[in-house]
Amino acid sequence: MEQKTGIFQKIWFWLIIAFFYLPIIYVVFFSFNRSKSLTNFTGFSQRWYQRMFESRPILEAIGHTVACALIATVVSTIVGTITAIGLSKSRRVLRETINQVNNLPMLNPDIVTAIGFMLFFTSLRIRTSFWTMVLAHIAFCIPYVILSVMPKLRSLDPNMAEAAMDLGCTPMQALTKVIVPQIKPGIISGALVAFSMSFDDFVISLFTTGPGVTNISIYVYGNVKRVNPTINALSALLVVVITTVLIIVNVVPMIHERRAGKRVTASQIETGIH
Repeated sequence: MEQKTGIFQKIWFWLIIAFFYLPIIYVVFFSFNRSKSLTNFTGFSQRWYQRMFESRPILEAIGHTVACALIATVVSTIVGTITAIGLSKSRRVLRETINQVNNLPMLNPDIVTAIGFMLFFTSLRIRTSFWTMVLAHIAFCIPYVILSVMPKLRSLDPNMAEAAMDLGCTPMQALTKVIVPQIKPGIISGALVAFSMSFDDFVISLFTTGPGVTNISIYVYGNVKRVNPTINALSALLVVVITTVLIIVNVVPMIHERRAGKRVTASQIETGIH
């Protein structure tokens, strides 16, 4: 009976994997199709990628997406890191309260957050544009950075910064030379998550962008009902970028932990020899 249950679980697992990933593989595969057909593969070709990079609207959408993601990543990483460090030194009640508030943007449905941003800009009579989209992306990326940095701060010795200042460091030197190097893996992970969230966002971007300003997701949505194979190429590019970022997010901490483990082992061996 247990063996049958195990087989059923494996089959169910692979069916779920196929349900999620076969459509992505299908889009990437037909992005290299020579013809416009989305059902009949007539031969390998890169013509749709060439047309994609020759299309001005697509290039503008890529430019807006990359620029917005980079700005949102840099600002949210700096603000989120400083906020996380400040929370680690705050009282427990204040820290727990802000952590609960910080989780709200991640728990809210995207449509609720998007409508909230739209009403916020409308109530202040701010005309939506590229910069309102950037501000919205920064706002929803900051919680992910804080969530990535906080575990690294909890693992630090709380007396390290004070010890550094006792040895002559200024508060800024203690921050940049003692605390930040120790939490660098968390900062990098938070930055990569923020970049992937901003690069891939659709709903919030749609409600906060201005006329004539589109990112990749909005452009794909506007052209998805047309037989346009360049959309397959653009979607494949989006999948490659997000997949690469997610792989880095998972691989970088593993590499750092292995290196730290090797250093500890080497120091233990040297101690044993001496």
